[in-house]
Amino acid sequence: MLFDKQTYISRRQTLRQRVESGLIVLFGNNDAPMNYPANVYKFRQDSTFLYYFGQHREGLCGVIDADSGEEWLLGDDISLDDIVWFGAVDSVADMAAQSGVGKSAPMAQLAVLVEQARKQGRALHFLPPYRHDTMIQLMDLTGIHPRDQRAKASLTLIKAVVDQRAVKSAGEVAEIERACAIGYEMHTTAMRMCRPGVTEQEIAGTLAGIANAKGGLSFPTILSMHGEIQHGYPSTRPLEAGRLMLCDCGAETNENYCSDNTRVTPISGRFTPKQRDIYEAVAAAHDRVHEMAAPGVKWWDCHFAAARVITERLKDIGLMKGNTDDALANGAHAMFFVHGLGHMMGMDVHDMEGLGQIYVGFDDEVRPNLDQFGTCYLRCGRRLQEGFVMTDEPGIYFIPALIDDWKARGHNKEFINFDKVEEYRDFGGVRLEDDLLITPDGCRYLGEKMIPYKVEDVEAFIMDN
Repeated sequence: MLFDKQTYISRRQTLRQRVESGLIVLFGNNDAPMNYPANVYKFRQDSTFLYYFGQHREGLCGVIDADSGEEWLLGDDISLDDIVWFGAVDSVADMAAQSGVGKSAPMAQLAVLVEQARKQGRALHFLPPYRHDTMIQLMDLTGIHPRDQRAKASLTLIKAVVDQRAVKSAGEVAEIERACAIGYEMHTTAMRMCRPGVTEQEIAGTLAGIANAKGGLSFPTILSMHGEIQHGYPSTRPLEAGRLMLCDCGAETNENYCSDNTRVTPISGRFTPKQRDIYEAVAAAHDRVHEMAAPGVKWWDCHFAAARVITERLKDIGLMKGNTDDALANGAHAMFFVHGLGHMMGMDVHDMEGLGQIYVGFDDEVRPNLDQFGTCYLRCGRRLQEGFVMTDEPGIYFIPALIDDWKARGHNKEFINFDKVEEYRDFGGVRLEDDLLITPDGCRYLGEKMIPYKVEDVEAFIMDN
């Protein structure tokens, strides 16, 4: 367990107070087979279960009676056969004591508790499941078909969990900093390896080794010369001189707190003038967010501040034209800046996304705009609070299919110089990403060392290594 017992007791007390009444059921994860039952993926505990109970073992479930305050840790003790193959582990009763949970019982007790609550007409609070074995277990308990479970998940519980997990404690921030230290090693290794002839796969495999030696990957590494592809996973393609390599990767610690950074490296060691112009436009947008992010500021406004910087810079280059306010209102910038500025980060790299992004990133004041291309991908718009951890990741991309579509339709032609854009259709893309902690009077980058990102610092790092 990462924190002391009292931390988990206090978290559950707060959750119970916010939910107020009913039975709260928090499922842990089970082992997930790769290709046959005994050959499993590395175990990853459910983040919300881990947040409230601190236990990493598979096959557990936590139950909290919001009315009486009773708590249970449910799970089956392992058999002698399991001990032969995997070694002895703590009993469920021992784990309950470690987490400050008053009662423990075999998993079969879960059906008894749920049935009692249903007979009494009490609310059953569960979160949207994302693993199919949990969906089946939940269907057996409640009769709710998996296709309906997300819609019937407890909105009261979702909002209570989001409100708690969104604000990071000092201990959580320290753990994220540890993930950032691993991420620094990963990214600087990628920059050192970036040279013509080395394959994308070789670099990404090396990064996975670094992460797995100290925790794990927070998400599958995105590494490609085709930076315009948002999830451009590494291929066996050798890197080519004159192009750019985009690397978006992060680590998670053994306690599952995450980092997430993106860097772009010139494969030949120096940026061309055209590459430098685009790169510096992204860097300026990235820095503008760092200047303005603070408690009370809407992340929506940070997104459009970055979009404004990008639009102005692209106008200077000759790729965009017209009135900037009108261009932003019409979403013209989104042909280049196709995604949202960033997302919350913590125990999940897209923190709590499984609970429903509309509840994580938005509130009654700021609602998502699902009708405008680009803005519809914004994962967060709400006012920032001290203790939030956000990713600051603007980008500029040249996506040939998108260029052709908008050009053929004349979409936003009053703001985009399509003839000039044609000169960039094979450019790729640039994204720069760092992790921000919202502090009492502003924000700061997480990580003891900053991964080089200024043009001169990137080129100097490559020359020195």
